[in-house]
Amino acid sequence: MSDIALLIGRLLFGGLFLYNGVNHFRNRAGLVGYAQYKKVPAAGVAVTISGLWLVISGLSVILGIRPQIGLLMIAVFLFGVSPKMHDYWNAPNADAGMNDFLNFTKNIALAGAALMLLSLPEPWAFSLMP
Repeated sequence: MSDIALLIGRLLFGGLFLYNGVNHFRNRAGLVGYAQYKKVPAAGVAVTISGLWLVISGLSVILGIRPQIGLLMIAVFLFGVSPKMHDYWNAPNADAGMNDFLNFTKNIALAGAALMLLSLPEPWAFSLMP
């Protein structure tokens, strides 16, 4: 039963990052505009690289291919991006501040989950890489 729970968890957890990575390409213009608003240097390049980063890390977790690397990629991404993109302490109004606060704290919790998952021994059940 725990193998099935791990597989379902991998699909949900890794799927979140895969979905958001694909979204970086499907809604590129909007994300580049938001990155520019947040004063991200080379916003277009940053959106492309972060989208690819998310796709790779999400697939790594879902497929169980080098999941330790995928999990570290997720944690690095979340710890690196969250203070810039969800800087609730600089929000122009209370609504924007609350939105950024919720996203910031969610991202930090997800980074914590990625770090905890690093403790799982490999290979993971149902992985494509033994």
